This record gives sequence, C-alpha cells and structure tokens, in this order.
Amino acid sequence: MKIDRMNKGSWGKIRAFFDLRTEEGFTMKGFKLVEGINGLFVGFPSQKGSDDEYRDTIWAERELKDQVTQMAVKVYGQDIMTPAPGSQAPTSTSESNMNSGFTPPMPSNEDVSTVEPFSDEDIPF
Repeated sequence: MKIDRMNKGSWGKIRAFFDLRTEEGFTMKGFKLVEGINGLFVGFPSQKGSDDEYRDTIWAERELKDQVTQMAVKVYGQDIMTPAPGSQAPTSTSESNMNSGFTPPMPSNEDVSTVEPFSDEDIPF
C-alpha cells in the first residue's frame, strides 16, 4: 500500500485528505488525516445515511488502521503524537505543512457571499 495523493491544509480538525493505492492496483479515495486530542489519526471514507449519521464505507482491522495512520503521518511530515497517560497532547503543526498551496475549489454558480462557512460541527465525528 502507498499514499497516492495528499492535499494538506487546515479544515477544522482535518489536516489532510488522501487516497490509498493497494499493491493490486485498487485506489480508495476519501481518507482524512484528523487531529484529535491524542494526536493525528486516519478517518476512513464515509457516507451520510438517511438518518443523517455518517457510516464508514471501508472497514479494516486495527493493525491495518494503525499501519495506514503511520504511513499517512509520515507522508504528512510529522511524528505521531503519543501523550503520556493523563496528559494533554501537544499540538505541533508547523506553518509550512499548513500552507501547501492547495485551495479547495469554490462553487462557480454561487456568489461567494452566499456560501456557508465550514465549521468543526460539520465534521461527522
């Protein structure tokens, strides 16, 4: 497996979006690198259900999830933060990682003033 594409930035708690390519040639799209209270972790692709809850569309065992998280953090360019038990995790994102030149596209048929801003409440977890 390898990270096929990674768009770095800062969208609420999300630090990057990336795709994962398997050795067999399958590409899975929609992975997110998220900054949580215990450090960076990978959010797997998900879809919103009819009950407005988000459900993962790709499942993996814990070992594979950990492997994907380690690969994503390595490509992102930051060590995995593992706080001591009972302590808060420090946030150590550098300014160079935050400004990678990626800008999400704006809808062309809407006036910019009518687009609702993105907030942490829009994240499904």
